[in-house]
Amino acid sequence: MAWQRTQTHFFALSPASLWKVLCDPARFPEWNRAIAALEPREVPAVPGTKLDLLPAGQFLGPIHVATAPAAVLTRLEERNSIAWRQPQPGGHLLVHLSLREVSGGTELTQVLTVAGPASALFAHSAGKPIAADFARNCARLYTLAGGTQKRKLRIVIAGGHGFLGSRAAADLFCRGHEVIILTRKIRADSPFTQVLWDGKAQGPWSTSLYRQGHETAVLNLAGELVDLTPSEANIALLRASRIDPTRALVDASNAAPSPLAMFLQGSTTAVFSDAGEQLLTEDSSLPTGENALAQMTGVAKPWEEAAAGANTNRLNILRTSLVFEQESPLVDRLCLLARVGLGGPVAGGRQWVSWIHLADWLRIIRGCLGLEEGLAIPDGTINLAAPYPVRNRKMMSILREKVAPGPLRRYSMPTPSPVLAAGAAVLRSDPALGTTGRHVTSRVLADAGFTFRYPDFSAALGQIFG
Repeated sequence: MAWQRTQTHFFALSPASLWKVLCDPARFPEWNRAIAALEPREVPAVPGTKLDLLPAGQFLGPIHVATAPAAVLTRLEERNSIAWRQPQPGGHLLVHLSLREVSGGTELTQVLTVAGPASALFAHSAGKPIAADFARNCARLYTLAGGTQKRKLRIVIAGGHGFLGSRAAADLFCRGHEVIILTRKIRADSPFTQVLWDGKAQGPWSTSLYRQGHETAVLNLAGELVDLTPSEANIALLRASRIDPTRALVDASNAAPSPLAMFLQGSTTAVFSDAGEQLLTEDSSLPTGENALAQMTGVAKPWEEAAAGANTNRLNILRTSLVFEQESPLVDRLCLLARVGLGGPVAGGRQWVSWIHLADWLRIIRGCLGLEEGLAIPDGTINLAAPYPVRNRKMMSILREKVAPGPLRRYSMPTPSPVLAAGAAVLRSDPALGTTGRHVTSRVLADAGFTFRYPDFSAALGQIFG
C-alpha cells in the first residue's frame, strides 16, 4: 500500500530564481528542517548521483545512517523539476519537486510517495516529517531564492503561529508582502518577523500597526483552541482569549497616526450554535436565549463585537467554518477515528457540517485584503464556507473512503451520543463539537462572484489526500 502527499505553493518569483536553490540537493536542509543533510557524493550532481541523507533528530538520524543505503538523485531537469529516491526495505521514499510558471510568479509542487509493504511505518517516520510545515518551509525557500517584501501592504497577524495564521502568513509572505506576527513567545525557527505582545496591554508592539508610506492590515485570529470542556471557567477562558487581544488591537489602531487599511476580525460559524435544519447566510439572525450555546454564540458574538470602533478603512468579520487541509488538528483527529474503526456517523450523523478547503479560505483572505485580481468583497460579515455543506454521516463516509484501511472503508463503528459524551469526558473535550451542526453558506461571496476552487467535499478531500 502506497502513501502519497501532494502540496503546492505560490511564489512571487521566477522559476529561474527558485531553481538556483532547488537544483542543489545539498541546500534542501536550508529550507526543510526535517532533513539535516542531503550531500551529493559527486559535484555537480546529475541523475544517478548518490546522496548521503541524514534525517533530523538525535534518534532517527543515527539509525538511518547506520542502516539505510544512499539515496539517489533520479531527476534533474533545468528550471523544471528535481527528484530523489531513498530506498527502504521492500520499497522507497520518493521526493519530487516541480516548478510551473503562472501569472505573477511560480508554483512549486512537492509530491512525496512512500511505497512498499512497510509504507505505513515509513510514511510516519520519514514521509510525514518532510511534508510537515510545507507553508513555512516555502517561506524559508522564498527568502533563500531572493524574495523580498517590497509590496506596500503590511499584514500584522495576531494568532500567526496557529494553523490558519501560519498558513496565511506564508501565503502572503511568498507573495511579497511584509508579515509581522504578534506572539507571546518568539520562535527561533519562524521565517517571519515576530513582535512580542501579551495580547492585553499596549506596548512597543503597538507601533507595528503603522509605518509611514505603507498601508497596514490586521488579521486577528488570536484565541485559545475551542476543544475544551464547556465549564464556566473554560468558557470564560475562551471568551477572554479572544476579546482581550481584539480590544488591544482596536486600542492600538486608535492610537496610530492614520487608519488601518483593513481590519480582518476572526470569528466562527459556531456563532449560530446548533441550528438544526435552518439554511443560514450572512443575513440570518443569531440565536438567543437557551438556543445560544454559551461556548459557541456566547464566545463568538462578543468576539465579533469587540472589533467595533477599530480605526480602519475597512472591517470584515470572518465567520470561518471547519477548515480542511493537511495537518489541521481537525483532519488529524477525524483521520485517526477512521483508521481505528470509529469512522462511522457521530450522534446519528444527521447534523450539518459546514466546511471550507484551506485554499479557498486563503483566497477569501486575499480578496478581503484587495489582493485577488477581479474580486471585490464588501465590508461586513462573511461566512467562509463552501456552497455545499454535508451531513456528518456523509462526511465520515467520504473520509473513510480516503484514509481508512481495507474493510473499514465501507464499514465502521458509529459513535452514539452517550459514547461521544464519555469519550469527551476522558479527553476533556466538548461533546457539542460533534453533536451540533449548522448549514451555513455565503450570500456575500456569491454576490461578489467568488468561485470556489473546491465546492465539493469529496473532491476537496481527494486533493488533500492525493
